[in-house]
Amino acid sequence: MKSTQKIAHATAAIISVALLASAVASPAIADDGGSGDHSVRPSKHVLLLSVDGLHRKDVEWYLRAHPTSALAALVDRGTSYTHAQTPVPSDSFPGLIGQVTGGNPGTTGIYYDDTYNREVLPAGTTNCATAKPGAEVAYTEAADKNPDALDAGAGLSGLPGSILSLTGQPQSLLDPATLPVNPTTCKPIYPHQYLKVNTVFEVAKSAGLTTAWSDKHPAYEILNGPSGKGVDDLFTPEIDSQAAAPHSAGNWSKDNAATQQYDGYKVQAVLNEIGGRDHSGTTPQAVPAIFGMNFQSVSTAQKLPASDGLTGGYLPGGSVPGPLLSKALDFVNSAVGKLDAAIAADGLSKTTTIILSAKHGQSPMDPAALTRVPDGPIIDGLNSAWKATHPTSADLVALATDDDIMQLWLSDHSQAAAEFAKNYLASHSTVGNDSAGAAKTATGSGLSTIYAGTAVATYFGATAADPRYPDILGIAQTGVVYTGGKSKIAEHGGASAEDRDVPLVVAGFRTEHPETVTAPVGTTQIAPTILKLLGLDPNALQAVQIEGTKVLPER
Repeated sequence: MKSTQKIAHATAAIISVALLASAVASPAIADDGGSGDHSVRPSKHVLLLSVDGLHRKDVEWYLRAHPTSALAALVDRGTSYTHAQTPVPSDSFPGLIGQVTGGNPGTTGIYYDDTYNREVLPAGTTNCATAKPGAEVAYTEAADKNPDALDAGAGLSGLPGSILSLTGQPQSLLDPATLPVNPTTCKPIYPHQYLKVNTVFEVAKSAGLTTAWSDKHPAYEILNGPSGKGVDDLFTPEIDSQAAAPHSAGNWSKDNAATQQYDGYKVQAVLNEIGGRDHSGTTPQAVPAIFGMNFQSVSTAQKLPASDGLTGGYLPGGSVPGPLLSKALDFVNSAVGKLDAAIAADGLSKTTTIILSAKHGQSPMDPAALTRVPDGPIIDGLNSAWKATHPTSADLVALATDDDIMQLWLSDHSQAAAEFAKNYLASHSTVGNDSAGAAKTATGSGLSTIYAGTAVATYFGATAADPRYPDILGIAQTGVVYTGGKSKIAEHGGASAEDRDVPLVVAGFRTEHPETVTAPVGTTQIAPTILKLLGLDPNALQAVQIEGTKVLPER
């Protein structure tokens, strides 16, 4: 049992430094200053826990409110990075890809889970000789064989109770007719084939180690990497499917109690893997060298105005979680405690390092800052303005991905078209609503900064010839969320501090007392750190070579 003095030390360590300044114009790779990485000693297992929506501030608050919690115990024996940030866009796909490759979107080619590529062919194309290049690349629930089913169309009986028997090879759960087509091979492009660089899972596999992961869509088979073979056991129940009774609000993310039930399946999968079996608990396998899961419960508690009779989000001021979010944090804390206890019970404590972080944060935290803006009328207005001067042209916007960021891919890829779109967006005012549902006007389409054409490529560090980057990148004003209606009070994807400032704790048995690192670091540094912990070469990662991503400093 931890002493009061040590718990106080842990709490002080993680709350001792003020917030980083808001996002810079372009995401950068943090340097560890040449210190720390030489002394990292090998572990046999690294458990990565990624909690969608979790801010560093949330962990600070939780430690103050619950100094004897499982999270406090984890921090007490770990190194806490008080200035850790995710990549931009702060979406789940590029966020997790950064953690397991060491690369930002300009390197990995993953700008969001729903994007556009100017060179691929549309899903369903069979005559590739005459098809026109340019198509949506949607690696979301829309790619499932059955997006409405928790098993994504596997046909399991007895759901949801039988979900742990879902295959650990989710490529088979994707509908190839929904996938973009390679113009050279005229075959569907699976997510793992779309990723430009290799993953930690592939490096571990090449060293003869076992790997596993649990996440929210079958499209997360992207984690297999270009080889398609990186993850031995990949458990991906579909979160955006219809939730089972007694939950009646729709999919598993529309009711926080349902989300916790859903996350509970993934927790059990990891517990089974800690116990020396696959995620189902039925097939013996080596305890993975790299494994872990994604939590959704905090994210939905931040987004939902209310659920289960509790108010969602934060209390006024944005520093204290409201009742629903507090309950979700309790759930994650309990899960961390179960996983930690299982590691100890199976005699793995001295050989396992736990890394706690998040794919992204969420904003706004302060309810008073919320401005919900419908993006449909903005896009319609832009298309209409374009056609007024280009009457024979197609709609200018080929694809829009808008959460609390705006990414537009245009049918005309010229710099002139991008500048046209930028000027329209900058001069357009729109009416949305605040947290109470009252009308609220947003100037400049709700954007604070707009990058157009080649400026977007520069922002991401991509080449002008890259067919993947958006033609327009709009950084939202504080509190702006692009959504129709009043169904959510927060979102992610943007470049604000609340979207990007996440916790990062590396906890292993060798840490005799809590450490705090105040230097700026990126969550992309998790990838080379995992390999270093396992005694593998971080430079085996292609993104590490390209970007020079450093192992996390120890102090």
